[in-house]
Amino acid sequence: MIEEQIKKANIQAMKDKDAVARAFYSVLMNKILLEKIAKGDREKPLADSELSNILQKVIKELTDEKENYAKVNNVAEVANISRQIEIAKSYLPKQLSEGEIKEIILSLADKSVPTVMKHFKANFNGQVDMRLVQEVLKTL
Repeated sequence: MIEEQIKKANIQAMKDKDAVARAFYSVLMNKILLEKIAKGDREKPLADSELSNILQKVIKELTDEKENYAKVNNVAEVANISRQIEIAKSYLPKQLSEGEIKEIILSLADKSVPTVMKHFKANFNGQVDMRLVQEVLKTL
């Protein structure tokens, strides 16, 4: 499970005195804990698809933060955040490419936007960027 891998990596980051990785894992573990509290069960581990959603949100937040640091020319923070994004991406499942998304859409009987989006959300949650699905669908 991804959650166990994250906990082990957090411990390793502490042992290695890796401040950048440690900061990332602290934020990520807090977000996981908040999600567990929202679900009402702190002891039960989250499903990998739920963790993928949390990771994607964290990546989006880090990307926005990186852009803001780039605007003020803070090169050190941009490098730190880039490393944190790479760490987060390492836990995500392989993302579907544009070509794979197009093939899946073409194989569907109903190519209407709601049906396609629902299909990808149900079958490929965490493996696909829904904005990319929407963009590919618009080109068809």
